[in-house]
Amino acid sequence: MQHCAISQGEFARFQRFIFDMAGITMSDSKMALVSGRLAKRLQHLGLPTYDAYFRLLTDGAHKDEVQLAVDLLTTNETYFFRESRHFDLLREAAQAARPGLRTDAPFRVWSAACSSGEEPYSIAMVLADVLKAEPWEVTASDISTRVLQRARTGHYPMERTAHVPQDYLRRYCLKGIREQQGTLLVNRALRERVQFRQVNLNTALPGDLGTYDVVFLRNVMIYFNGETKRQVVTRVLGRMKPGAHLFIGHSESLQELGDMVCPVIPSVYRKPA
Repeated sequence: MQHCAISQGEFARFQRFIFDMAGITMSDSKMALVSGRLAKRLQHLGLPTYDAYFRLLTDGAHKDEVQLAVDLLTTNETYFFRESRHFDLLREAAQAARPGLRTDAPFRVWSAACSSGEEPYSIAMVLADVLKAEPWEVTASDISTRVLQRARTGHYPMERTAHVPQDYLRRYCLKGIREQQGTLLVNRALRERVQFRQVNLNTALPGDLGTYDVVFLRNVMIYFNGETKRQVVTRVLGRMKPGAHLFIGHSESLQELGDMVCPVIPSVYRKPA
């Protein structure tokens, strides 16, 4: 079935949909992206218009399809050891915390928008290296069940690993051979140290999430308006230990939330102790 082009009115409905579901403010320049990503769902479901698809999403009877639409509309672009300075600071924070770590008080890091998993596995490599047998935990969350599924496999194209230190590649990764050539698998021992779970930062956070020494909240807030941003940061700060570090993307700033966090260097903040 040939579907028609998305109209301005239909696009506006999907802008509202993704804002209500995920707090994401989608600019008008994303019209082609929305049209392209949802076209395959219209085709699969045999729907003639984007409006018909929107009605299906909002009739309350298609929860799985709603999740699928959210997955398709949340953009995911990442690679290992993105922004190396953040990982240097993570290393320093883990070393400083080392003397006080106990089984009931491990060093905890949360990758709060982990996408396809490169960020939490990068975090786990640093902690495995620095803390060795000392207790540590990594929680990785995302709104998209689709990317979480991919992240759990720990299987990536080689080009995503250009920034991984050679030593870490040898210790924590397996290089694909034969039909897996050109790919890499994070080894099982490291994969088992990362707990993946679905979390929507735009709603109340799960009660069992616990508190963290470091939170990575990178390249998420560019999609939020001022009020949503404040709400999300407030929720996240509520899950940070006093003195904990918060890493955000380099194109982001928390300047307007200066009353809640202390700047350390650009893109790095600390929760007041």
